[in-house]
Amino acid sequence: MDRRRFLAATTAMGAAALARPALAQSARRRTLNFVPAAALTALDPIWTTAAVTRVHGYMVFDSLYGMDATLQPSPQMAEGARFDDDGRTCTITLRAGLTFHDGQKVRAADCVASLKRWMKRHPLGQKLELATDELAAVDDLRLRFRLKQRFPLLLHALAAVGPQALIMPERLAQTDAFQQVREVVGSGPYRFKADEYVSGSRAVYERNADYVPTPAVGNGLTSGPKLVHMDRVVWNMIPDLATSAAALQSGEVDWVEQPTPEIAALLRRDRNLKVEPIDLFPQVGVLRFNHLNPPFNDPAIRRALLPAINQADFAIAVVGDEKGMWLDNVGVFTPGTASASAVGLEPLQGPRSFDQAKSMLREAGYTNQQARLLVGTDLASVRAIGEVAADTLQRCGLNLDLVMADWGTVVQRRASQEPLDKGGWSIFCTHASWFEFSDPAVSGQLRGNGRGATVGWPTIPRLEELRDSWFDAPDDAARRRITEDIQRTAMHELPFIPLGAFHFVTAHRANLVDRITALPLFWNLRWG
Repeated sequence: MDRRRFLAATTAMGAAALARPALAQSARRRTLNFVPAAALTALDPIWTTAAVTRVHGYMVFDSLYGMDATLQPSPQMAEGARFDDDGRTCTITLRAGLTFHDGQKVRAADCVASLKRWMKRHPLGQKLELATDELAAVDDLRLRFRLKQRFPLLLHALAAVGPQALIMPERLAQTDAFQQVREVVGSGPYRFKADEYVSGSRAVYERNADYVPTPAVGNGLTSGPKLVHMDRVVWNMIPDLATSAAALQSGEVDWVEQPTPEIAALLRRDRNLKVEPIDLFPQVGVLRFNHLNPPFNDPAIRRALLPAINQADFAIAVVGDEKGMWLDNVGVFTPGTASASAVGLEPLQGPRSFDQAKSMLREAGYTNQQARLLVGTDLASVRAIGEVAADTLQRCGLNLDLVMADWGTVVQRRASQEPLDKGGWSIFCTHASWFEFSDPAVSGQLRGNGRGATVGWPTIPRLEELRDSWFDAPDDAARRRITEDIQRTAMHELPFIPLGAFHFVTAHRANLVDRITALPLFWNLRWG
């Protein structure tokens, strides 16, 4: 029996085993049971880029601005902003009456401390920090940026989708940006129930009765009023895909974030369920190098892998062979966005050759140094990419140490900058939402600022120069030329290798309506 038939049969048997009377209608109106794609083990969305932690962050925290589906900022905690001094001064006023979950009022000082911490980690925030002469609280309701020069994307930065420029109490925001905050206190639509949290297994959120949604009209994504219709949201972290699908069919859970293609096909047959695309654009697969330690601190060794990389193999492993669900010939920007192009992708095109990769490794001076690949096992898509990567790297002749671990462990371990003999790593594979690859301003994967960059820490001065030029470009045509140069540079220096793009689907009860077509968001959802 092949893998797909086995999974489908297992799912059907699981449904029979788990079947039980549906939850009482009154209880269903109060609680939403959700199965995330990965286990929640890190709770600080500033400290990690893990998508599951970002989703957790949006439940608990709020931001001064949200981003709509056209990538335009919209007020959230902010009442509005005023620009003076030819755009070099920006004063943001908070909406009155905002409170944190611990009952304390939200003050401008909390916002200032939170933004300073966020600016250390977010790629657009880092740029904003460089342009800022002073960020300070004017009074309890007003904070002010004094800029060295105009920064037209200031409000876009504060509305950034990932990691969110979230606001937390000053006492927590004073935590070093490269250390995890240990207490989860926000002012968002849900409160995190620390007393019910079991790392990697269960997380519970309850409606924040004191939350007052923004009056600003939104246009999707994270903009507009966040209306909460559920008293509780329970995350059940079920690593076995068949079990989670069976629980959805039996009514024990209401929403499974990311079923595999074969399981999604089975769930489509159930008229009580709805299977639909989770997002507007595809996600981009990533093979990320550690640039600090051998062997991939050498760009020639990184480039030697390109002849063996077949993007179609990676994409099909994730979403199946239905061509409309995946794309190859994918560069460093999300397909379908203004920044995407085919410039510089020649090394990923044409016949693939392991012999050529082996030859290039020898010419680059590779002498059988160990390379450690981290593969997350409990996130099906990441495991699929990782398994294809392991096979590809071994067939290239690399001395590969394959480490299989749950995704939460990978997230913790990839933060290490230690060499391999002290527990470090060489490669991990993942994928990211479209808005994280939409342009140079938001793409953390395209930073080349060394230890200030996201995990992998590449030092690529030319990428930084081009990124600066993109911000200063006078028009869209100039920005287009620069993004093409960025892609050429990235495909030569390889901060990462793009592994194709793929459309994920999500599955939920058919009467769960008004879901925002984006990453899992839990406001506006209601029972129809």
